[in-house]
Formats: sequence, C-alpha cells, structure tokens
Amino acid sequence: MRIQVDDIEASPKALDYAEEVDDLNARLTCGAGDYRMPAAVAVHVSYYRAGLDLFFEGTARGLVCGRCARCAEDYAFRLDAPFRFVLTPRAAAVPGDGALDAEDLALSFYEGREVDLTPLVHEQIILALPTRPLCREDCRGLCPRCGANLNVAGCSCPPATARLTAWSGLRRGS
Repeated sequence: MRIQVDDIEASPKALDYAEEVDDLNARLTCGAGDYRMPAAVAVHVSYYRAGLDLFFEGTARGLVCGRCARCAEDYAFRLDAPFRFVLTPRAAAVPGDGALDAEDLALSFYEGREVDLTPLVHEQIILALPTRPLCREDCRGLCPRCGANLNVAGCSCPPATARLTAWSGLRRGS
C-alpha cells in the first residue's frame, strides 16, 4: 500500500486494506520456514503528519500457519499485531553516535513523494510472530526413540534413563 506524502495531513486519517502475503511468505521461508500466511492480512492504519514526521499506528490481523518445534505438526493461530512507527525524511536524519535508545527503535526513514507501507507492515508481522512455534504450551513433542507424537498417544518405548546413569556404576580409580 502506497500513500502519497502530500496526502498526509495534520488531522489523522484511517485506512483499511488487505495486504497480500506472497512477498511476506517468501521472506518467512528464507528463515527457518516455521510460519506462512495462507491469506491476505487485514490492516487497519491511522496516519497523520507533524511537521516533516509521519506517524502511523494500526493493527495487522490474519491467520498464520505454523509447524510446531516439538511435535512437527502443522497448526494455525490468529495474529493480531499492533504496530506504531514514525517516518522522518532521510534528508533530515541526524547521524548519531551509533547507540540506540527506545525512541530510535520506532523511527524509520522515507524518501521521495510516497510511503510504501508494505515492507513496514511485513516487518511488524514478522516481529509479532512467536520466536519458537508451539502448537500449544504443553506440547509433549515426539518420542526421541520411535518418533511417536506423544500428544496423540503414548509409545511403548521404555522410559529414558538419565545420560549420566551409566557412569554411576563406575568406581573411582578402578
């Protein structure tokens, strides 16, 4: 979604649109490939100008499909990712000492006569995804011996012994 900078005024405007996810899914598969978005993301954004700075606040909502890191099963969940960022003209950027503070983390730059929200919204969606995909918090995962999904049923493997149990029978100096 592109917005003309000249159309951004001091009074807030609201915009609702559907963000396509092909590029986002391509970025998600470049990493671990744990997530994908099966359909467009609904974006609601409110934006306004204060001097040269452009302020954006909104929410990205959509369905996410993930692959559990414990049991390797596919699962789906709803994403509701609020975002807020400020864009300032790149020409007005003041070089700093390299140290970031909390205000810098919400600050980005724009160039030209329009702002493309797509990469900014994609970034906010990626940041809102859980760092470790789990189908549920108490997922039991897979049996390390036979590979059975322990969420579905138990397996017939004997209980795992502690790794150092074999060492307990050894005597010192023998």
